[in-house]
Amino acid sequence: MPKKHGAVILTAHEVTGLIREGATVCGVRVRNHLTGEIQTLHAPVVVNAAGIWGQHIAEYADLRIRMFPAKGSLLIMDHRINQHVINRCRKPSDADILVPGDTISLIGTTSLRIDYNEIDDNRVTAEEVDILLREGEKLAPVMAKTRILRAYSGVRPLVASDDDPSGRNVSRGIVLLDHAERDGLDGFITITGGKLMTYRLMAEWATDAVCRKLGNTRPCTTADLALPGSQEPAEVTLRKVISLPAPLRGSAVYRHGDRTPAWLSEGRLHRSLVCECEAVTAGEVQYAVENLNVNSLLDLRRRTRVGMGTCQGELCACRAAGLLQRFNVTTSAQSIEQLSTFLNERWKGVQPIAWGDALRESEFTRWVYQGLCGLEKEQKDAL
Repeated sequence: MPKKHGAVILTAHEVTGLIREGATVCGVRVRNHLTGEIQTLHAPVVVNAAGIWGQHIAEYADLRIRMFPAKGSLLIMDHRINQHVINRCRKPSDADILVPGDTISLIGTTSLRIDYNEIDDNRVTAEEVDILLREGEKLAPVMAKTRILRAYSGVRPLVASDDDPSGRNVSRGIVLLDHAERDGLDGFITITGGKLMTYRLMAEWATDAVCRKLGNTRPCTTADLALPGSQEPAEVTLRKVISLPAPLRGSAVYRHGDRTPAWLSEGRLHRSLVCECEAVTAGEVQYAVENLNVNSLLDLRRRTRVGMGTCQGELCACRAAGLLQRFNVTTSAQSIEQLSTFLNERWKGVQPIAWGDALRESEFTRWVYQGLCGLEKEQKDAL
């Protein structure tokens, strides 16, 4: 939606510093990870919305935001084992919620305090997998005989109040910091804490704070406006793309809503399957490249779910890499490099649960790409 209203979105750009003029932050320095180019971007207000990395961003301005990172791990089952959320009615604990989403079900989460220096190198441990399986089977006994697709973890940005340096009373609530009021540094706001479920409200708080600084008193309307792609009922859109096979039609509309007809065509290439597990077509890949800021295979996975199905990229990753070159996103060398990176990222999630079917699938993937396709092993965590 911001892009629709004129925003410029720069993916793969890392903030490497803040630009200050006296007691005012007036921009940022960024590095483009795709080209290595360094840029300076100026703005009347800079918003620090970097999650757990927000503490590090604040340090560029010599400010202190004390975060207490809490790692949470989850398991992904290879299909939907429940159609509705199942949640324990107790105080929050490990493995107390089973959530269906897209084509899979998630069991989570754990909570483990970690050192701030470890936020970029956290892995799911065998102990966490055991806890999630043991407690999850109490919610849904079918989990005992269901294949686990992968495991992953993230880090919660828990923030302590300024008068609680020990973090004893740290909460998971939304934290909005106006650094002009808190630290005497104008033009800089931090929004952090919270949970993914509250992302829209967090954005509302942050943009309302920015608008107040810019003299704009109009209220935020995102709580009432339909998201892009949801202007019309799914049933109406499904009728418009009735020529597509049912699995492709359902998956495409589920992901893109009423924007789906815009990228459909009768061409053979356009409708050819790239990812069988998630029913992604070449037409959807082209749409993502042209409209959804896709610069790599990892970007494409996030926009379309390519490689997120049962085979974890075994059959579709090479096709998707080839299409990115065909659509002039990458060169042939970049496609091969991104393919290697993509498969190794997939392996990181499989490694903690690499037994039974998951291990056999991973070994077959290794044979396909190293033995058949000649992809070299380049990283220590490689397949």
